[in-house]
Amino acid sequence: MTLPLASRRLASRRQFLTQSAAAASALALGAYVNPAAAQESKSPSERLRIAAVGTTGRAGGNLTDLSSQDIVALADVDAELLDKGAAKFPEARKYRDFRVMLEKEADKIDAVLVSPPDHTHAPAAAMAMRLGKHCYCEKPLTHTVFEARTLANLAKEKKLVTQMGNQIHAGDNYRRVVELLQAGAIGPVKEAHVWVTAQYTGAEFNTGTPTPKNLDWDLWLGPAVERPYSTGVHPFNWRKFWDYGTGALGDFGCHFLDLVHWGLDLRAPTAVSATGPKFDPVSCPEWCEATYEYPAREKMPAVTVHWYDSGRQPELARTLKIGDKPLGDVFKGAQLFVGSEGMLVSDYGRHVLLPEGKFADFKKPEPTIPRSIGHHAEWVQAIKTSGPTTCNFDYAGALTEAVLLGTVAYRSGERIEWNAQDLKIPNSPSAEALLHKEYRKGWTL
Repeated sequence: MTLPLASRRLASRRQFLTQSAAAASALALGAYVNPAAAQESKSPSERLRIAAVGTTGRAGGNLTDLSSQDIVALADVDAELLDKGAAKFPEARKYRDFRVMLEKEADKIDAVLVSPPDHTHAPAAAMAMRLGKHCYCEKPLTHTVFEARTLANLAKEKKLVTQMGNQIHAGDNYRRVVELLQAGAIGPVKEAHVWVTAQYTGAEFNTGTPTPKNLDWDLWLGPAVERPYSTGVHPFNWRKFWDYGTGALGDFGCHFLDLVHWGLDLRAPTAVSATGPKFDPVSCPEWCEATYEYPAREKMPAVTVHWYDSGRQPELARTLKIGDKPLGDVFKGAQLFVGSEGMLVSDYGRHVLLPEGKFADFKKPEPTIPRSIGHHAEWVQAIKTSGPTTCNFDYAGALTEAVLLGTVAYRSGERIEWNAQDLKIPNSPSAEALLHKEYRKGWTL
């Protein structure tokens, strides 16, 4: 929904942004928005002033997708990467420490893009939002469950426009799958299986090598435990380390479990269990399988969701066929919804109703979910026109909490019972301790 942009009175940039943020927040909560307030929002032709934390890799992709706006400031702990990213935005002011950037640029920016390694997402996003800035943050939204809840609460409290970077949510295929599920094409769904090929494991600290001159290792560590510089961590393999990443489940869960949450209207599981190789306090596991138990929702039964990463697949992926090939050979990574009247398998770009013979003449419902203007464009437009975002921190925070509870269950070795309202694991104090972590001195949430 986008409210009409009628004649506007001139107002300051800050007034524009404050009013549009309040309206967008109200829309996200389903509240009525006064059209007069929308008339005070930013003109679509007015460019946002954006500061970015992180400059290359996924951050670089995000910057490219936001390049229609004014990228006015950039922060990166690696001088070489900072220069590389800044080459595309020569007018942007450069910083090594995002805290310094946000403090100095606070009155010169409207919004902040957060794309550093996972362990730094929450401190950067929280600081930006406490300064009243709209925020786009990469997935997983945070490194811990408690951080995810904190960011969601901040976004609501500050009435800010937010979006998590699970970009595939904006794709047409996911929308068509959701429509099929909501139309009851396969009947009530009580079971879903999700599998991916991604694998992040084999991490180990290799110290004794001097820190590269281009890298500020202390800033890179951010809130994490203080350690001497280690090779094989920056700029990509941090995903393998518990101190900085969350393995394949954390990295890809917000993409693949997103469709399950959206299509089945899920939010918080009541219990989670996980298995895998013996827990290593340094390295994420060679593989992980997790089981999420969700309660019944309005007109929907309770559902059990099974996760498999690192190339592992459910038995159904071997026994079901698409054409003459096993399902798992055709869909190397997928979501499989098991309904009372059939099944639906999907990935990022395609979906198939099963068994194929039964659905050969099936007429799919007319599209009801509008085509996205683009994941980043949604965020920009929402700031300017008082519209909603599809992966705001309320939705994305709950999704991230669920994903990360799988890592908590694996690390604790227990089936955890989850009290989402109170952020408690009543059956396991040791697992509950994994919902957050202690920050190093100088770093806050």
